[in-house]
Amino acid sequence: MKVRVRRVYDPPEPQDGVRVLVDRLWPRGVSKEAARVDEWPKGLTPSTELRRWYHAGEGSHEEFARRYEAELTEPEASELLDHVRELTTRGPVTLLTAAKSPEQSHTAVLVRLLTADRP
Repeated sequence: MKVRVRRVYDPPEPQDGVRVLVDRLWPRGVSKEAARVDEWPKGLTPSTELRRWYHAGEGSHEEFARRYEAELTEPEASELLDHVRELTTRGPVTLLTAAKSPEQSHTAVLVRLLTADRP
């Protein structure tokens, strides 16, 4: 299973496989043609409330990750997470984000969950 994270502003590469935008909002300044997004599961992204809370600097990344994981147990998000997990069994998947520091964003949580062994 191959999952990687790239900024949506970076040009597509052949090894990207399925390109999945994991931001709730479309990134500024990027056309849909340039982004070459294959899937955009908005229901998999952090809620607007959680996103605003985190960007306001009101909590740690650890607390954000805990809250986001709780959101991912909701039926729609859980189903979308399973769908992306299924995509990873077919080939490489690239999670696209506009975040300047993906390792401190929700994408780090997604990568951990997508690459974890399922019980």
